[in-house]
Amino acid sequence: MVDPARLARVERIIEAHGRRPEALLQMLVDIQAQENWLPPEVLTALSKRLGMARARIDGVAGFYSFLHTEPVGRYRILFSDNIIDRMLGSEALMALMCRKLIIAPGRVSEDGLVSVDTTSCTGMGDQGPAILVNGHAIAHLDHQRVNEICELVRQQRPLDAWPSQYFQVHDNIRRRDALLDADFAPGDAILAAVSMGRTGWLEAVRKANLRGHGGAGFTTAVKWQACRDAAGADKVVVCNADEGEPGTFKDRVLLTRHAHRVIEGMTLAAWATGARCGFLYLRGEYRHLLAPLRSVLADRRQAGWLGDRIAGVEGFDFDIDIHLGAGAYVCGEETALIESLEGKRGTPRIRPPFPVEAGYLGRPTVVNNVETLAKCCLIALRGGEAFARTGTAQSTGTKLLSVSGDCARPGVYEYPFGVTVAQVLDDCGASDVQAVQVGGAAGITIAPYEFGRRIAFEDVPTAGAFMIFDSSRDMFEVARNFVHFFAHESCGFCTPCRVGTTLLCKTLDKLADGYGSSVDLREIDDLDRLLKQASHCGLGSAAPNPVLDGLLKFRPVYEQRLVRKDFTPAFDLDGALARARQMTGRDDAGAHLDNAMEDDA
Repeated sequence: MVDPARLARVERIIEAHGRRPEALLQMLVDIQAQENWLPPEVLTALSKRLGMARARIDGVAGFYSFLHTEPVGRYRILFSDNIIDRMLGSEALMALMCRKLIIAPGRVSEDGLVSVDTTSCTGMGDQGPAILVNGHAIAHLDHQRVNEICELVRQQRPLDAWPSQYFQVHDNIRRRDALLDADFAPGDAILAAVSMGRTGWLEAVRKANLRGHGGAGFTTAVKWQACRDAAGADKVVVCNADEGEPGTFKDRVLLTRHAHRVIEGMTLAAWATGARCGFLYLRGEYRHLLAPLRSVLADRRQAGWLGDRIAGVEGFDFDIDIHLGAGAYVCGEETALIESLEGKRGTPRIRPPFPVEAGYLGRPTVVNNVETLAKCCLIALRGGEAFARTGTAQSTGTKLLSVSGDCARPGVYEYPFGVTVAQVLDDCGASDVQAVQVGGAAGITIAPYEFGRRIAFEDVPTAGAFMIFDSSRDMFEVARNFVHFFAHESCGFCTPCRVGTTLLCKTLDKLADGYGSSVDLREIDDLDRLLKQASHCGLGSAAPNPVLDGLLKFRPVYEQRLVRKDFTPAFDLDGALARARQMTGRDDAGAHLDNAMEDDA
């Protein structure tokens, strides 16, 4: 029987979101926060209330890894499983916790109290190992803290009664430059931009030659101009805060320490494009930032920097809503993000049309990264030409780097574009460095002979990740971790990515298990070309990058795993016949596969 009280709670959530189909994901997130999972009767009720097919709701609920259509523990503990957390000992700590709680990884305890599993990345690479407990981040995990957490779980202590120091997340800002060192009050950049007029402000951004800091590097002024010129009055500005690339956490720091600048940057984008509606798409792993960000929005509305007649200007009306993601790396791609905003599965769209022409609900939409928007404040206050004097001709301004891995001082570093890899390594206290992964799993692997290369769009582009590996690390295992990440995060839309990433995983696993041959290296080359050339979006195209760079720059670590030059099956065929030999009482040479094959030859 359906619980009337539960249905009443669900009804209140539906009404709070205005019964809008595009709010489906947010409804599911809110329902799960209340019910702890998504029971079938709730999904059926949601289907009836929205007049939406149950299959579509199931499709959305099943797409996002943070949504659960099966019961999970009242304490849901997720260990960050990216390569940096593994280097810091996350696997051993997870095993310890499972032993203490007498639970298998990925399972729910018999009493329904707790479940322990992994998630791809929590955005805490500078202070791992890290976990999420019911969406709340806990960093600096060690054996003592694991033991303490296990005891708190056994006692069924509510999270708000846990020691507050568990939930302290440090900014770890190690080097400041133009953005992190700037001193200005909320609204100053808006007043400066308004004084230029909409056209003058857009021209200042053009002179600054600001490019997108999310990795692609598209020119911001061109994107804004295209949106401004697109047909339709209901334009939209979206802040992409879905910082899911492993090894990246600088947007977390901006949203924590400088949220006003990010929100002000969105408002400046609205002034240029004429947008009245804005969304900040916040990754599910940063749920702990949701309440502080909503507080910032409320403060800005109160001060007149959001809402109607911003800065007293007639017609300058703009407000922002926060949408929470639910664990899907692919939603960092702008069209997948828009699909998610519309309450759908985060499947990248076919382009054209581009979002600036037909984005959110078919409206002209600008999607910019957190750092890109924050940088707009500097342009408004100092002028486009002054902004362009920093950095290089093609990469103006500064870049925030998320430095993690084998170094003495992990954290956020801000440099003018053009800084060398060697300079960053020196500043963060790295030594005996074997490789640097710039740009996250989708980026570039830099070997020591390349440390003179520069962080810039014209040389080594990056969304901000800078992962360091010293000579003790196995670069094959690093690449294998990245490939498993891509296979896990594939949206499944296109066959090349869905199947190709899985086959690439299996091939690398085969090498790791000691069954590798030179044929497998050729197979890897074929899979890499397939993924690069035939994938629907950038996720599939980037998936082979770590392996391509690995085979080019660290080939010996792959070749040392080759058992023979000819084909070797991925499992022990002769061993599989052991039971048959036992049953028949044979153990002579002819009953063993290798000898039988030689006789046939």
